[in-house]
Amino acid sequence: MRPDPSTVRLDGPWVHRDVHANGIRLHVAEAGEGPLVLLLHGFAEFWWTWRHQLGALADAGYRTVAVDLRGYGDSDKPPRGYDAWTLAGDIGGLVKALGEPRAHLIGHAWGGTLAWTVAAMHPRLVRSVTAMAGAHPMALRREILRTALRRRANNQARALGHIFRAQVPIAPERWLTRDDAATVETYMRERSGPAWTETPDFANAVARHRNAMMVRGVAHSALEYYRWAARAQLRGEGRRFSEAMRRKITVPVLQIAGAVDPCVLPRTLTVSGKWATGTLRTRTLDGIGHFPQQEAPVATNRLLTEFLAG
Repeated sequence: MRPDPSTVRLDGPWVHRDVHANGIRLHVAEAGEGPLVLLLHGFAEFWWTWRHQLGALADAGYRTVAVDLRGYGDSDKPPRGYDAWTLAGDIGGLVKALGEPRAHLIGHAWGGTLAWTVAAMHPRLVRSVTAMAGAHPMALRREILRTALRRRANNQARALGHIFRAQVPIAPERWLTRDDAATVETYMRERSGPAWTETPDFANAVARHRNAMMVRGVAHSALEYYRWAARAQLRGEGRRFSEAMRRKITVPVLQIAGAVDPCVLPRTLTVSGKWATGTLRTRTLDGIGHFPQQEAPVATNRLLTEFLAG
């Protein structure tokens, strides 16, 4: 039996609420008061991936909001709208619906790429961008094309092979949800630093994320992000997206990377920096994989609070 979407509303030092933005209902967890910080999760995650940041940033003096992106958790799961324009509109609409003029955007993986996108498409709504294990979409595109036919290591195309696996119908949804979403555990274990995978926190995180993936409609919605990203390259909308993303990012940008992250490679982060014309900082955490916010919350929170304060 599929879990009810409400099971993702986990208790903690935050409050849960629904916010209507860009024509859909988005579930958020919120803590603190002050300048708005929006936390955007990545693939196969949900708002709870930011559990260590919600309280820390609230204590630092920020109104901190972690959102279930379109199609995830307890947010709406419409059949359409997983293109970059609509997703960026969701975040822009959320900033406005929360009654704020601008927000600091912090995104992990796909959420980091989305943060870059929002800053390009809705620059007046963004105070800063923090991309955690997430590259600028044009940097990803450039590096995937550059390395697609190479067999050697440091191949960005191979590192994101699950994007291409998502392109066929039906089978990827079954792959994600079989055995109560055991694939989510494999995905997290293979991409995490070795130290975290031996901890109770990892086991707890896996259980929570597997449950969230089993919510009806989530697996399909999560894969639709990747399907649009790949298929748009063969359509006119992909060209229009590339043109829109040429806008330089003038707000401060922080990139946080795990030194053993197998997904987003160091060169891709370097290329991402070419789109930032304001303050740009890149910090790498030793021994950390694809999930800095979960694997190394103390170090990550320190980097975030120092950057936001600056």
